[in-house]
Amino acid sequence: MLALFKSAPLLEDQEQQWLIDTFIWAVENFDAEYFTKQTKIILPTAAFFPDSVSSIEEMATNVFTRVTNYAGMSAWPIQLVAPQQLQPQVFPHFEFSNEIRGEGSHLIVPPSHKVSISFNPNQINQPQDLVASYAGTLATILIHHVGVLPPGGREYLPQAADALACFLGFGVMMSNTVYQFKGGCGSCYNPYANREAKLSETHTVFMHALISYFKNDKVSKKHLKPHLRGQFKKAQKEIKALVNNSANPLLLAYSPN
Repeated sequence: MLALFKSAPLLEDQEQQWLIDTFIWAVENFDAEYFTKQTKIILPTAAFFPDSVSSIEEMATNVFTRVTNYAGMSAWPIQLVAPQQLQPQVFPHFEFSNEIRGEGSHLIVPPSHKVSISFNPNQINQPQDLVASYAGTLATILIHHVGVLPPGGREYLPQAADALACFLGFGVMMSNTVYQFKGGCGSCYNPYANREAKLSETHTVFMHALISYFKNDKVSKKHLKPHLRGQFKKAQKEIKALVNNSANPLLLAYSPN
């Protein structure tokens, strides 16, 4: 009888397990030491993005620089170009001396050319979408460089890039930008400004909650959209129970408890 009053889990078991396996994949392949010692939960605040700008190009450049720094990828040969300048390109070979992220990340041999990425000018008035789009692009570049397929294989690469962007610390913005409400004023809504999310809101919130748990984060919840905070709280509760009952040494090693 009491089972009638138990709430359903946030995700199906196999969906939850994929996100957990993807976290493990990220730790094993994308610089666990940087994640442990330097990754921060990036918030949509002036403390993280303090720059004043006077043009679309300046906004795009400054945000790109901040996101690249927070991801630990400042040493990577990635350049931002205007949308009209972006051309088809072949991904060059990167060879790093030691770590692939952070201050210890140094290229041994300069690649034949830089990787060019661009921005969506429509996102200038939706900066969280701009941040999330950059984070997703950097995650895709990381995956391409490392060359290790995520859980589920090649067909899960787009979803894994979104999950990896959360691992890089951008889970708040990734969660907040999965879906944009039209609001009360139709003329204020610009569908062309929305990023193309590959994980649902619930999956993204769960992944962010997973990263937040291992980073012992106490503040990001209030920066999520109001309708996501309940999902985040529920995910936190489920993740704590899951880790406490887990025999996986990696999950236990990263647990803050």
